[in-house]
Amino acid sequence: MLAVRLPLQGAQRAACLKAESGSDWHSVRTIAHLDMDAFYASVDLLRYPELRGRPAVIGGRRLSVPERGADGRYRFERLGDYRGRGVVTTATYEARAFGVHSGMGLMKAGQLAPDAVLLPADFDAYRAYSRQFKQVVRARADKVEDRGIDELFIDLTDVKGDPVVTARGIRDAVQAETGLSCSIGLAANKLLAKIASDLEKPAGMTVLGEGDLEARIWALGVGKVNGIGPKATERLKALGIVSIGDLAKADLYRLRQHFGETYAWWLHEAAHGRDDSPVVTEREPKSISRESTFERDLHPRADRDELTRILVALCERVAGDLRSKGYLGRTIGIKLRYSDFRTVTRDLTLDTWTDDPQAILAASRGCLRRIDLGQPLRLLGVRVTKLASASRNTQLEASRQTTLPL
Repeated sequence: MLAVRLPLQGAQRAACLKAESGSDWHSVRTIAHLDMDAFYASVDLLRYPELRGRPAVIGGRRLSVPERGADGRYRFERLGDYRGRGVVTTATYEARAFGVHSGMGLMKAGQLAPDAVLLPADFDAYRAYSRQFKQVVRARADKVEDRGIDELFIDLTDVKGDPVVTARGIRDAVQAETGLSCSIGLAANKLLAKIASDLEKPAGMTVLGEGDLEARIWALGVGKVNGIGPKATERLKALGIVSIGDLAKADLYRLRQHFGETYAWWLHEAAHGRDDSPVVTEREPKSISRESTFERDLHPRADRDELTRILVALCERVAGDLRSKGYLGRTIGIKLRYSDFRTVTRDLTLDTWTDDPQAILAASRGCLRRIDLGQPLRLLGVRVTKLASASRNTQLEASRQTTLPL
């Protein structure tokens, strides 16, 4: 058992943790990070259990749902036979062993694991299972922060009894009640707990304690720290900073020269495992968006009708998301990505709050009038920001415009 750096309540609990960890050092916080294991793929394996133990990849936008043959068996598509520009949404651990990962092009993934099964993404099913596993957690913990479709932070500081036992009970309950596995990291703060949850996947339970920062964390790459993205990782690498330990030992003045005062200080603190951010049980969304990456490049003139249908559908889906979440928005944004991967955005702020798809569509068209539409496109997105809770008496303005201004 790792050295446990956790808050203790009562002599019995303290004795238990001391026996497990060899230390009676106390911290004031105990934070757990729960991360579902290969979530999308695991949901699909519940429907297709015959794929367990086989490499399988989820992705693509126009794939057909597997059909049963006359013998009662499903007919699955082979990854190596895929042709198109779809990307990997997720993959089973068996497929990841071949080097396949989220965001990779499906054709490239097909070169690495040609015999892997290719399945279409089913986001309705993923959202349903997401709600289910979160209900399991909330039935056993009071302070829970929702961090997306497949992860949560849980504040166990004031939990009665041993927090390790509580966290293990939550992990086991999720497995028993949903059929899905998750991994949990336990530490003194959110930053370390999130790193910990990824150390022993799948179905892991990792406790980081007093002596584990240098022993287990500093050897990891800087990209393992939530908040250090690919671009920052490359910039740090150019400075000879590859591991978290390298970052912890880096000269703060040098970091300031390259990253500025605020981010440099955060990098320094994160590398030393310091984080005092709270578990936020209620969070207001900053934006709601939908986007579509095309299987082939679409030209605003030659493919006008198809692009119009996609835009209308995106506006309707964003409006549906606003209504289901109980929000209105004022600023409507458009995102376009050209075939050469250049990305442009435009925003338009309305005079009134809205969740009306026609109003969102009209504003989107206004944004499009300010963008060069003479080049092929590979992605179109719609976003609504400046959100506010909806009220029953809100009167929405409607628009009759329904086509792209091409």
